[in-house]
Order: sequence, then structure tokens, then C-alpha cells
Amino acid sequence: MEKQKPYHVQINDILNVRVKALDQDNVQIFNPFGDENLNAGSVERSYFDGFTVDVHGNIRIPTLGKLNVLGYTTEEIEQMIEKKLLDEIFKETANIFVTVKLTGLKYTTMGEINSTGTRTLFQERVNILEAIANSGDIPVTGDLKDVLIIRQYPQGQKIHHLDLTDVEVMNSPYYYIQPNDMIYVKPLKQKSWGTGTNLLQNIGAVATILSLLTTTVILYNRL
Repeated sequence: MEKQKPYHVQINDILNVRVKALDQDNVQIFNPFGDENLNAGSVERSYFDGFTVDVHGNIRIPTLGKLNVLGYTTEEIEQMIEKKLLDEIFKETANIFVTVKLTGLKYTTMGEINSTGTRTLFQERVNILEAIANSGDIPVTGDLKDVLIIRQYPQGQKIHHLDLTDVEVMNSPYYYIQPNDMIYVKPLKQKSWGTGTNLLQNIGAVATILSLLTTTVILYNRL
């Protein structure tokens, strides 16, 4: 199975940073209010308590000032903050421990899906099937064979195609979604044409059209 590649932080991501030490009072200034689970709480709380990556790729941490985190993984940012704390403020004996997490995984669903819009899941790992299930699933009018993932990259957006009817989709590097992904489900052709959503409805639609044509011909011949 395809190994999920580590996520690299992007502009507008919100990071939740926690600093722990033997004497917790010494590091309280670095931590948001409270000491609950990093993934707990609402999107609003994450927004106000977290550190937002600005348009220049920086976050601003008390005492440490600005740190450029654009393109780094959360593990690399942990190491970066820990090193800066030890170099500038604390000694090794303080036993500094830093954790950095994304404040939820935000994605957007569009197209032929039961519930469109933006959602945030407080998980570190979410696959395409879980993301769709949390958005009400795909109706019978949706095209499962060509679901689009529109993904953000430093150089811009790229579109990736997934066939959800093929078990090999689990081996795709795009099987697991990333923050800010957009998932677009195209309608099946019969819906685009305005016909039925299944075989019986399609037969009914064709029969109706034939009936209308026959009636039109009969009326025309009577004129």
C-alpha cells in the first residue's frame, strides 16, 4: 500500500503548539489557555488559540518572535522550536518538550455529493472515502469512476483523478486527503442530459419522449 507522504505546512494553516517542561510555569507563556487535548474544541477555538501561518510563511510565537515554517513538516517545526528555545531561553536541564499539530484537517466538497461545503475533521489521517462519508456520501447520480482531488501546492493547484470503484485506489498517493483539498464529484452523463438516475427512470424518460413524438406525428397527419 502507498505510504502517506508527510504533509508540508502551507499559508493559512493553523498550528497548535504546546511546550512542556519540568517547571510548567516557566513555559506557560508559550501555551494557549488550558491544557486539553490538542485536537479538542471547536474550529473557532482553534482559530483564536492557534498560530496562523501568514502570507510570508511565518508564525509569531511569544518571546521567540517570527519563525518561518512554510514547507516544513510538523515534526521539523517541533525540532526548530525546541532548538530555538534551548539556544535562547532554556538550558538542557529544563527538559523542554515541544509538540506541534495542525488544528484539524479542513477540506471542501463540491459537485454531485449529498452535502457540499467546507468541513474540519479533528484527525491527523483521513482518506477520501472517510471524507466523502462525512459529507453525506455520493448519490447514484455521481460519477464514482472519476472523482477529482484539487490540491494546493507551493507552485499552484493541481488536479488528481481517483476511481473509487477500483480497489487499487487505496494504493494511490492521493487516497489520503490533505488540508485544504477540494473534492469534486462530477455528475453522470445521464443527469447532465436531464434523464433518469437509474435504468428504470431512463426507460421511462425514453418512453415519454417517444410518446410525445408519436402524438406529435398523429396530430400533424390530422391537419
